[in-house]
Amino acid sequence: MSELNQPVTPAAADPEHIAISKSTGIKIDWRDGHHSEYALELLRDSCPCASCTGAHGTEPQKTSYSKPEPFPMFKPRLKMNQVEAVGSYAVRIYWNDGHSSGIYSFQHLREICPCTACRNNALM
Repeated sequence: MSELNQPVTPAAADPEHIAISKSTGIKIDWRDGHHSEYALELLRDSCPCASCTGAHGTEPQKTSYSKPEPFPMFKPRLKMNQVEAVGSYAVRIYWNDGHSSGIYSFQHLREICPCTACRNNALM
């Protein structure tokens, strides 16, 4: 939902500008004036691929980078190795943990926007 409790239309889900930092995340300015900032951990935990979501009746292989473990073992800091455009509707992220099957549509990114206004609308 958009800030005005209206469904996000395909045109509103088109980015005006995308800024990518492989070590911190993605920032998007949307055509409708909305601004979203996605931390790496949120993006990785929100991967829309079949393995991560449990599509095809499989057990979801969700990550929990957003929730630090109480007794963490060493693992390299999460980062994006590469990001590529997928047509004019999505981006594919190649992660340093070896995962790369998630295609993040702009619609999906808009739906997982972590800003306060979007999170409040999602609760309504």
